[in-house]
Amino acid sequence: NTGMRKGCVSHVEDVTRAIGEAVSEAERMAGIRVQDVTVNVNGASIGAQMSRGMVSTNSPDRIITRDDIARVEEQATVINMPNNRDIIQIFTKSYRVDGQDNIKDPVGMQGVRLEADILVVTAGLQCIRTLNDAVDAAQLHIAERTVSSVAAAEVVLDRRQKESGTALVDIGAGTTNIAIIEDGEIVSLAVLPIGGQHLTHDLAIGLKADLEIAEKIKTKYASLKPEAAVSKKVSFTDDGVVYEFDTSRIYDIIIPRFEELLEEVDKVFAKAKRSRRLPGGVVFVGGVANTPGLAD
Repeated sequence: NTGMRKGCVSHVEDVTRAIGEAVSEAERMAGIRVQDVTVNVNGASIGAQMSRGMVSTNSPDRIITRDDIARVEEQATVINMPNNRDIIQIFTKSYRVDGQDNIKDPVGMQGVRLEADILVVTAGLQCIRTLNDAVDAAQLHIAERTVSSVAAAEVVLDRRQKESGTALVDIGAGTTNIAIIEDGEIVSLAVLPIGGQHLTHDLAIGLKADLEIAEKIKTKYASLKPEAAVSKKVSFTDDGVVYEFDTSRIYDIIIPRFEELLEEVDKVFAKAKRSRRLPGGVVFVGGVANTPGLAD
């Protein structure tokens, strides 16, 4: 998270350096040269909206082709949005041919009118530009962009989870990314401006500790299990200095922030009409996901 703030680039040089180091390590491990990259776009400015495109088929025999698919998807991206936003990714939910609904792949079908329902994902233009600057400075080419939660879902969720209806909640340092996937498709995306750094700051203030010490306390002792609420002294040594804290005090500090986060996550579920209606459950990822008791 060097050079990042709330999911967006705050210091281009720091992010460029971090990208270069990560790519060099990946090249060393894979034994290949990396030139093209897929960039994860993050930040609370990310939003998503449904749009519908409609075109007439081109071929004389009215057989739908890949060109028709590309045209209807492009037409669906013509949406009203502020000048300070840009499209980063689209997800086609279904097609419609001459009024016939819920078609997954219309190529080869015959029809006059082709429609597509598409989820259009946008982000703040400034966030996109600074990220582009950092990647360009690292001498890499952006092949495509995606959203952090979608990238995580591709890695973490199996086919059954994607089909049955599952939410992935990626708790990062400055933001929490949410993706709801059902029938193998993205149903909803959202980014909340709450992350692990907020817990660290809460602990630093509540325990009157430096941020570095608060981060270590969070990593070693933060727990949401009931037994963590019981008073118990814990201590650790850092650079020869002994720090001692009470587990119940740590518990009392982090509980309100976790409650806030989970309430906001459930609001996202409710907006998508999926609150307590996810057969595949909720999958937490990210560093904070390791907090004992979170899944409970």
